[in-house]
Amino acid sequence: MAQSGSPRYKVVVCRNLGPDVMPLLESRHELELVIWPEDRACNRKWLLENIPGATGVIVMLTDKVDSELLDKAGPSLRTVSTMSVGYEHIDLKAVSKRGLKIGYTPDVLTDAVADLSVMLALMAGRNGGIGYSLVLNGGWPNFSWAPFGLCGPQLSTTVLSPTRKVGFIGFGRISQATLSRLVPFGITHCLYASNPSSPPNLQHDAELQSKYNLKAVLKVDLDELARESDVLIVLAPGGPSTYHVVNEDFLRKMKKTSVLVNTSRGTLVDSDALAKALREGWIWGAGLDVVEGEPNVPKDHPLVKEPKCVIVPHIASATLETRKHMATHAAQNLIAAILGGDMPAQVDLSAFSLIPPC
Repeated sequence: MAQSGSPRYKVVVCRNLGPDVMPLLESRHELELVIWPEDRACNRKWLLENIPGATGVIVMLTDKVDSELLDKAGPSLRTVSTMSVGYEHIDLKAVSKRGLKIGYTPDVLTDAVADLSVMLALMAGRNGGIGYSLVLNGGWPNFSWAPFGLCGPQLSTTVLSPTRKVGFIGFGRISQATLSRLVPFGITHCLYASNPSSPPNLQHDAELQSKYNLKAVLKVDLDELARESDVLIVLAPGGPSTYHVVNEDFLRKMKKTSVLVNTSRGTLVDSDALAKALREGWIWGAGLDVVEGEPNVPKDHPLVKEPKCVIVPHIASATLETRKHMATHAAQNLIAAILGGDMPAQVDLSAFSLIPPC
């Protein structure tokens, strides 16, 4: 127990972090917790009403941290801890100006996102959305089997198709974890495009090529990436530099049998252009965990209306293990920032305009 008269620090928590993680906060008697009581996104009005005088706040991706919120919090605020790897919802200039510490949760969701990337590649290529809808809507009994009905391009190599090229937009830890999962399918080439200002790491690429017995691991330009990739997986950071990097011009260069997967940020893919590409057959299919403007993706959304587009509602990190780990890091970041110690992961605000690679 904290001694009588010892300081207590108000902490606002924008979502209950569950029975495995909340005790980390509740056991710290120096902290006075104010917890959003409902099992839904934190109400902005509630947050603005409760943030004054807080020393720390734990937020989700849905909670915007801007000058309005920071001004309401006042000079007592020391830290913002977000239960996410991305921090586009945080005004980094504003928090840097106030000298705050920002905690986030990188690395812990690498495997979960890589797993889902492969799942979406398989579902999009093998008409998983169409097949599932056929059964769900009761159409299977009346479906007429045909030799090439519901066929799609095979992800793995075959005697007739001995070459398979996977492409990545962004080639950070999640892309490389995804590559490791695709290697057993017989992937022969890995192509990637990343920050044009960063030179290729030839030694690292050669090590990956040797490790996975690939014919090539190459950094290429976007045109070559579009033309050559059988499966193209978008795993790059968001922001102005990558906005609509997959646009109509890019999609028109892709193979008619290629599959596009996006498990990073919805803003990287032009939804209207992708819907047109699917509708007119420029590419085979798409698997999306993220869509620009989400969660405002109603049933009449252009991509929802495309049968060859498989969409799941931003669940790439949604494993029990990953979310528990993310919540734990968010709590530990806050505790360290307020009570002392090393934060598991702190945003470098000296380069606040940069988004960490996926």
